Amino acid sequence: MPQGPDIAPGRLTDAELALNFSDAHPPLTHAQAVVEADRCFYCYDAPCIEACPTGIDIPRFIRAIATDNMAGSARVILESNILGGSCARVCPTEILCEQKCVHNTREEGQPIRIGMLQRHATDWQMEHGGQPFTRAPSTGKRVAIVGAGPAGLACAHRLAMHGHDVMIFDRHALAGGLNEYGVAAYKLADDFAQREVDFLLAIGGISFAGSEVLGRDMTVAGLRREYDAVFLAVGLAGVHSLGIEGEDLDGVMDAVDFIEGLRSTSKQTVPVGRRVVVIGGGNTAVDAAVQARRLGADEVTLVYRRGAENMSATPVEREWAQTNGVTVRLWASPVRLVARDGALAGIEFARGAKGADGRATYDAQDTFIQEADMVLKAVGQTFLPDPLNGESIAIAGGRIVVDENGETTMPGVYAGGDCTPGEDLTVAAVRDGRNAAEAIHAAFTAAVAK
Repeated sequence: MPQGPDIAPGRLTDAELALNFSDAHPPLTHAQAVVEADRCFYCYDAPCIEACPTGIDIPRFIRAIATDNMAGSARVILESNILGGSCARVCPTEILCEQKCVHNTREEGQPIRIGMLQRHATDWQMEHGGQPFTRAPSTGKRVAIVGAGPAGLACAHRLAMHGHDVMIFDRHALAGGLNEYGVAAYKLADDFAQREVDFLLAIGGISFAGSEVLGRDMTVAGLRREYDAVFLAVGLAGVHSLGIEGEDLDGVMDAVDFIEGLRSTSKQTVPVGRRVVVIGGGNTAVDAAVQARRLGADEVTLVYRRGAENMSATPVEREWAQTNGVTVRLWASPVRLVARDGALAGIEFARGAKGADGRATYDAQDTFIQEADMVLKAVGQTFLPDPLNGESIAIAGGRIVVDENGETTMPGVYAGGDCTPGEDLTVAAVRDGRNAAEAIHAAFTAAVAK
């Protein structure tokens, strides 16, 4: 990570950093959770269930909280989504289940706080009840999983429940994927990602090998020969570049690397600029901008090339950025990075507007320079197909092609999560992993029955 006179670590005290990176949304007390649960109408054919990618029976788990059946509530959640604790913290519930809550149609218009109730139940289970599921007798089948993020972990847990042995490989030293390395620290505070991994692995039958890279340390074909099935949950390991002059200047870095560095070491050692510009309009951009501010940057500006309605970051995330002192500038496209005496000094933007056809247009003659000593690029991540070169796995539209069961064009090899088409959401990745595990188990069962 770059350092210099205007990019330095330790801008705040330990106490200030501890406060800034503490839990952004403190949990409900049990009394508060019961009061909130009592507001639920426990709808039949509840629209909130349809809006949940993992199909959690939301009215059922909320009713269990209302009747003080915490173990029952947690089990309802976890049998559909074993990573329900992290999903309750990081998923945009405001545009998923909570958006469909029937309370939105009432005069008060306040949906049930489903995410907070889900967190309450899953936290209770992890703190009081331990692993709620038991492992079936061993089948002797072995499955390799590449990627220890939400999709891979969900797949591993479900396979272990069915009695299969699982080996997870990951390029990082720790399991957790984006939950461990790619999400703002204040969203998954107090080492929650690793505590959830430990909780999940407690079922048994799952082994983990870190610092193992697909294409370097193993191949899909090799894994397929050694294991009875393979599940690929490799995510989006690449990042888009800006493709403009000056991108190689010190002080310019990818936002995902900035976030990973912050999650992987002491926050007191993470360098941050005094004037930081973040380019992008998604949740990664918001996470990077807010964390830069909370590390002690004097000014943080998030610049997006189109209007607020086009940002992939939710309205809640955008508001969070602004309440944390981040300035948001819209309709500006980066032209070049500006150097002064060989060092990053700012970034030039062309002003834009929405054209008559609805598309963004920019005036190359109407530009402005935003001063910066640090620029974080958050213009999108991409799937890297190189580790699959030479494998009989089809790729289309920049993602791995899978059928309705999550199986790739290579028999016995499945894939899910961000590396396959669909929503790039933690909860969607969990669904993909769970469903692939069921498909793998069904294939094993069918083979035995023949």
